[in-house]
Amino acid sequence: MSDAQMSDGAVSDARMSAADAGRRPIKRALLSVYDKAGLDELAHALAGAGAEIVSTGSTAAYIESLGLPVIRVEQLTGFPECLDGRVKTLHPKVHAGLLADLRLDTHAQQLTELGIEPFDLLVSNLYPFSETVASGADFDGCIEQIDIGGPAMVRSAAKNHANVAVVTSPVAYPDVIKAVEGGGLTLAQRRALAARAFADIAAYDVAIAEWFAGQEAMAAGEWWPAFGGITTTLEATLRYGENPHQQAALYVDASRPAGIAQATQLQGKEMSYNNYIDGDAAWRSANDFAEPCVAIIKHQNPCGIAIGIDVADAHRKAHACDPQSAYGGVIAVNRIVTAEMAAQLKGVFTEVIIAPGYDDDALELLAKKKDLRVLIAPVWTAERVETRQVSGGLLAQTADRIDAHGDDPATWTLATGSAVDAATLADLAFAWRAIRSVKSNAILLAHDGGTVGVGMGQVNRVDAARLAVARAGADRLAGAVAASDAYFPFPDGLEILTDAGIRAVVEPGGSIHDPEVIAAAEAAGITVYLTGTRHFFH
Repeated sequence: MSDAQMSDGAVSDARMSAADAGRRPIKRALLSVYDKAGLDELAHALAGAGAEIVSTGSTAAYIESLGLPVIRVEQLTGFPECLDGRVKTLHPKVHAGLLADLRLDTHAQQLTELGIEPFDLLVSNLYPFSETVASGADFDGCIEQIDIGGPAMVRSAAKNHANVAVVTSPVAYPDVIKAVEGGGLTLAQRRALAARAFADIAAYDVAIAEWFAGQEAMAAGEWWPAFGGITTTLEATLRYGENPHQQAALYVDASRPAGIAQATQLQGKEMSYNNYIDGDAAWRSANDFAEPCVAIIKHQNPCGIAIGIDVADAHRKAHACDPQSAYGGVIAVNRIVTAEMAAQLKGVFTEVIIAPGYDDDALELLAKKKDLRVLIAPVWTAERVETRQVSGGLLAQTADRIDAHGDDPATWTLATGSAVDAATLADLAFAWRAIRSVKSNAILLAHDGGTVGVGMGQVNRVDAARLAVARAGADRLAGAVAASDAYFPFPDGLEILTDAGIRAVVEPGGSIHDPEVIAAAEAAGITVYLTGTRHFFH
């Protein structure tokens, strides 16, 4: 053998040694799980590898039903399970077996002196606390699902991962089975499992603490609990953030309603940070409407929003609002995308399209746009509370949905002018609902169920009005109505709209200068409705 071959062999041996570092065979395992999914395969693999299985309660009964040998934990401890199963594993013969650091001679010696055998593996998942809360169970029912022994064992084993492997989810069983059959788990594998275990325990504790704080707040007649927790898991590492020099990632919060973070991507380039931001804004906007709706979003602001008899009709109207800005936009649709609508995207550069589903013919057409990201989003569920990070903390507020008093046209006050006809009132109602999606200060012009001009994100309402009128252009201003997300502080903003030919306006009112604003509207001969509700969106 040449020197080069000997060198290659040494490198190969070193790599094998590194991959095998700290491997420990599974000679003794403790199984105590609420969720029995996958337990059959795991128990058979452990028994097949010659491991001694110790188990508790229903888990032990399940393993016995498989015809496999199992030692019940009360046989191990010499103490019966008691208090309806609340106490069974809280015993030195369990925790000493999980916590003994066998790298230390003193620990090994003490185990021998005490007649305790160490464990090599703990498999434990916890009582379904969050699921019980979600089911509507009463206070005592939820309290009963707070696991004590499980988390204690998991923490013990995870701390002692140098010696013990801990598994908290059936998802990990296939890899664990493979490792068991291959001679045991390496230190790197045990460390990864321990990290997952600590994360699971943390999420479990946060769910309990948050629920309990909420119960206390309700009992005291308060809205906000004293404790609020957020637990997230990494879903994807993104190419970069808002700009190429920024790192970015997508994390998922399992405690919140599913949304864009859980969308399924059918085709196209990898989603970016900005895609997610705009996609979320678009998906929320489209789902503000019960009718077939299309929202086209750019930089979290609408290029166009429209409702129609179907999604193709809605898309035509939404795109017509601002075709130039729609270039490179994100489209959200609150219905199944049809082939007719998909055909309308030909020649229109679009970053992302999001919908609850797609006709087969539509997917065939969209597949021709290879870079287009096509997403199926979960059924829309409104958030109850939304948060925003500020330096040093978080702000929280109830989410702004179109359900406040004043959002129903039946509650509006006719401030001046004649009551409008049904078609005009429908346009005003559409404009008022759509403006919730526009960054403040915001003015939105609408006609026939679609936006025709949008002025957004301005530091004064006059500029917002000017921008909306300029974007609409003379052709589309004919017959249009307007919505303002907050009151007009002076008549000047309203006068820009009346000079452009706007025939009716809906706005919150509430300014000390309301009489002057209303007088300006009366002089122009237009109708003004006051909602008494505003929709700032910063």
